[in-house]
Amino acid sequence: MKRLIRLFAAAVMVLAFINAANAQNSRQEKKAAEQVAVKNMVADDNFFFVAEYALPMHGGSKLLTSIYDLKVTKDSVIAFLPYYGQAYISPSPAETEGGIKFTSTRFSYKTSHPKKGGWEITITPADHDITNWRDVQQMRLDISPDGYASLFVNSSNRDPISFEGNVVAKE
Repeated sequence: MKRLIRLFAAAVMVLAFINAANAQNSRQEKKAAEQVAVKNMVADDNFFFVAEYALPMHGGSKLLTSIYDLKVTKDSVIAFLPYYGQAYISPSPAETEGGIKFTSTRFSYKTSHPKKGGWEITITPADHDITNWRDVQQMRLDISPDGYASLFVNSSNRDPISFEGNVVAKE
């Protein structure tokens, strides 16, 4: 009877090790597939950056509970992001919304590959207006091979702000 129990325990242990090895392989395969998907999205200039945290220049990070994003395609950049910080030009009284909200079809788009892997993308809108309180001079998006990203936004009339989130496929 003891021999049967030991045999059964040994069989359970072998099955547990096999299951753990299969789970490790499937995690590695899933991670590799995600990295290929991110690489293809960046190469095609067709992706969303979905912000999860805002990091203003002053104060702590802020968890974003609504969906804020930056949509990038070959022919347009559409930003819908919140803003926390100091503005040097105030909006007109008729303005009811703040934030970083714009659509640009005239912009420069430069991609580089840092030593650690991933991508550094610089977007400079050509149609910016320094007299507009919402003007954006430049955006830099640092994307890791896994799709985690940081977005840095420099404005003419407001303090810089950064965001952390993920790059996801365009819906």
